[in-house]
Amino acid sequence: MAEISSVSRLLEILNKHSFRCRKRWGQNFLVDGNIVRKIVRAANLSPNDIVVEIGPGAGTLTCLLAKNVKMVIAIEVDQRLSPVLKENLDGLTNVEIVFEDAMKVDFDHLVGTKSQEIIDPHTSNYKVVANLPYYITTPLLMYLLQRKFHFESLLVMVQREVSRRLTAVPGSKDYGSLSVAVQYYTVPKTLFYVPRSVFFPQPEVDSAVVYLARRKTPAVEIPAEDLFFSLVRGAFGQRRKTILNALAGSQVIPGFSRQVWEEILKAGNIDPSRRGELLSLEEFAVLSWHCWEQLS
Repeated sequence: MAEISSVSRLLEILNKHSFRCRKRWGQNFLVDGNIVRKIVRAANLSPNDIVVEIGPGAGTLTCLLAKNVKMVIAIEVDQRLSPVLKENLDGLTNVEIVFEDAMKVDFDHLVGTKSQEIIDPHTSNYKVVANLPYYITTPLLMYLLQRKFHFESLLVMVQREVSRRLTAVPGSKDYGSLSVAVQYYTVPKTLFYVPRSVFFPQPEVDSAVVYLARRKTPAVEIPAEDLFFSLVRGAFGQRRKTILNALAGSQVIPGFSRQVWEEILKAGNIDPSRRGELLSLEEFAVLSWHCWEQLS
């Protein structure tokens, strides 16, 4: 087991196994031991934890995770990394590498199978740690959240710009449908920023580490999630329009006329001249209830 804490050491291992990074998979490997230790501390781990790591890459973070928890299940899409991971994780008996697309994995089933533990739907059974490729950040986050896997927390390294969107408040320029969705399911907090200089190859942007604590129940009570998120997407689809114009022109609910939308907004005590980016989760919930009543 060899710690990768420099570009030269990483290149030595990658070259040994004739590995070349693929830009389309966003392969930027972390090569700073201090940042790795900071991430592990931030994950709030205990010796009895099971951790699912998404995108272990060369195994730099995997090594330290394994030393602090009961088991690490690492999901990697690129099977070419198999010899690299095998060498770097040599001697660690509590690591399982799974070569799969994380967007196609049933996380609860995977943890239950690999750990031989029962995944209780009423409790959180594992933690997720991920250094997400920028191109897949939003779809993977939504996959993890909307499939309602029973993880306790999600610690992710994302593009710094994305971290602002995850934690944005109504009225800010970064607030959007992703903000609403993430805050509906979790309590997000940006912990620290990571400069692009600690990666190889070096990306064009800086990153941030965000901790998402999964809520036991969603932030607001709504009649149906499909309806709620359709309204959110419709409201943010044309940010410069008022909430009335955005919803009336979006066909979120086919057959709803402009007059019907005016009545719904009035019933919810929402000014139709406001923009969608000003509405809070609570107001979107109110809006969804009045739409539900109109549909009933």
